[in-house]
Amino acid sequence: MKPIQSVTLRSGITIGKGHPCFVVAEIANNHQGEFEMAKRMIDEAAAAGVQAVKFQKRDNEALLTRAGRAAPYTGPNSFGPTYGEHRSALELPIGQMAELKAYSEARGLVFFASAWDDPSLTQILDLDVELLKISSAELVNVPLVRKYARAGIPIILSTGMSGLEDIDVALGEIRAFHDDVVLLHCNSTYPCPEEQIGLPVMDALRERYGLPVGYSGHEKGIGPSVAAAALGACVVERHFTLDKTLKGTDHQASLEPHELAAMVTMIREVEKAVQVKGKVVFPDEQAAAKKLRKCIVFSRDLPAGHVLTEADLTTRCPRAGVSPVHWDEVLGSTLSRSVKHEEPVQWDALRTPEAVCADAASS
Repeated sequence: MKPIQSVTLRSGITIGKGHPCFVVAEIANNHQGEFEMAKRMIDEAAAAGVQAVKFQKRDNEALLTRAGRAAPYTGPNSFGPTYGEHRSALELPIGQMAELKAYSEARGLVFFASAWDDPSLTQILDLDVELLKISSAELVNVPLVRKYARAGIPIILSTGMSGLEDIDVALGEIRAFHDDVVLLHCNSTYPCPEEQIGLPVMDALRERYGLPVGYSGHEKGIGPSVAAAALGACVVERHFTLDKTLKGTDHQASLEPHELAAMVTMIREVEKAVQVKGKVVFPDEQAAAKKLRKCIVFSRDLPAGHVLTEADLTTRCPRAGVSPVHWDEVLGSTLSRSVKHEEPVQWDALRTPEAVCADAASS
């Protein structure tokens, strides 16, 4: 199967090789179920320079069993006495999601979401999104993955918690309908220890599946995410929060606005830094070399006809004469004129041994 280098969205944005890294602020449920906070997060994400914001949508009756909804949930991060009430408190109704989509797009951002169940996916599709995200948790949910694929919309597939066999199955379902897929390498530990991140896995995924590959990071810092871009990640997705001290399980593995902005800046710097593939000496370097590199100079006054030895030569800045790279060629040459101490060596003052021999042979 021919490798797929990129995926193009309806808005004209292309994700993949040869295009800017598609940086995603994963807002998820860090808006705490508050519409105005969600809007502020979109504003902050846009100011940080990302290309997209991503949300999550759940229908708790379709997501959880009755027992799961009724389970006590009273820890410090709880938004309700049961897990069902907790999850419901963090949900935004689909009408508000539609408003957030329009609000995002007015700021030049791609809006998309991961739907965790069938009814939520139907609602997200009704928003006429140009991109979908299958979360790591839903990668193995074959009927839901199949519904995602049937929509015919480009998909970002996150691979946390999944072995290659699981990914094989999910991609088989999607590619039965289309190849507009971007894989995200991911470790779904929150936060993820750096030694478990495994950025080189991105190369293995590219080779195995022939698809664009990005990175979904859950580390506390930003170094691995920037490194992922340097290693060719076409997408970098990070959870985003206004304040890491807010109540909730995702905030500590999320980036605050200043961190997100710093990461975007570094990714753009890295993209420029990897553009040149071959060794090039640029004009500014050449100017620096003229100032900082040495040339060969005479170590004393010498008469015409003198044959140069190492005792007659040394090196000094700036480079105003023959480079020391030609040291061995200068040695043994005969002076065609007298020279002064510390005068830079010039080729027109020298007759090389070969030239002297040639003159002798012709006379």
